[in-house]
Amino acid sequence: MRSLHMSKFFSPYNVRKFCPFRPSLNTIAAPKSVLNRSSPSLPLQSATPIQQTRTNSTKMSAQQQNQRFSLENVFNVKGRVALVTGGGSGIGLMATQALAVNGAKVYITGRTEEKLDRVASLYSQDIPGQIIPVAADITSKPSIEALVQEISAKEPALHILINNAGISSATQNTELTSAAELSSELFNKTSFEEWESLYRTNVSQLYFVTAAFLPLLQKGTEREHGWSSTVVNVSSISGIVKLAQHHFPYNASKGAAVHLTRMLAHEVASSGLKIRVNGIAPGVFPSEMTAGESDDIQKSSIPKEKYEGKVPAGRPGKDEDMAGAVLFTTANQYLNGQTIVVDGGYVLAAGTV
Repeated sequence: MRSLHMSKFFSPYNVRKFCPFRPSLNTIAAPKSVLNRSSPSLPLQSATPIQQTRTNSTKMSAQQQNQRFSLENVFNVKGRVALVTGGGSGIGLMATQALAVNGAKVYITGRTEEKLDRVASLYSQDIPGQIIPVAADITSKPSIEALVQEISAKEPALHILINNAGISSATQNTELTSAAELSSELFNKTSFEEWESLYRTNVSQLYFVTAAFLPLLQKGTEREHGWSSTVVNVSSISGIVKLAQHHFPYNASKGAAVHLTRMLAHEVASSGLKIRVNGIAPGVFPSEMTAGESDDIQKSSIPKEKYEGKVPAGRPGKDEDMAGAVLFTTANQYLNGQTIVVDGGYVLAAGTV
């Protein structure tokens, strides 16, 4: 304000008003020799230092913008701490490798300690991350509580929880056309015990494991700027399609898992916690469940010909297909309450509920 006031003293009006000597135009007229003198031509000036600085700043800003779109940034899980249940084979092992190879520290759980140790020995060598085996039974509340205590003793926070463990059921012939035969097949080929076992492993454990790890997951969010911890529930397209696929109990349990994921996402967000809950619904991928076994490096295989006419992709899923889904679901900070279908187009052909 003061500088504005002072500037008035230097206005043309004040200079004439207070100056005792008021030169006339003749007094200040320049000699003709000066007026007639030709002005030397000035060389074209290059950009000023300020302009050059702005140009460099713009280039730097553009380069920084580009860097945000690099794969290392978009799918960055480096330094994150993860827990994968059922991480000893099949889709769980695919998820484990996807995270560990890209720099995450991954704890894997399962009932068979020998299988977990083999995975850690085989796949934890010469990679940016780590794979650490921890035996646990995620269908038991005391075992889940012990698992939380063990992870909490080793880590200040958990950034990624992948609930992958699951089991299948016996099959039923759903193509019978006789009411009596279909009734007998559906009623006698399964039991309440089978349904309860499936729900315990495929549904209930998703709920209890997620609930138990919420405090450690919230710490993961609070410790990492720009990151919200995430839960990924691995269900199946069997919980989305309208077909029973010859196993009612299994498909019903996977449908429950899909809906449970939505409910957890809603309630966790409504509680004000910055924890994302999403799901992955795989189609057919090679695993002990679909192939019946795994080899000496804990991998399974399915003949491509078996699915050439069953899915638009004409093949079962590959490890890389699942890896891409896992990295997208865990790293995308704007994804919440969704189930990502990775099935080669099976749902397109079969139709949803």
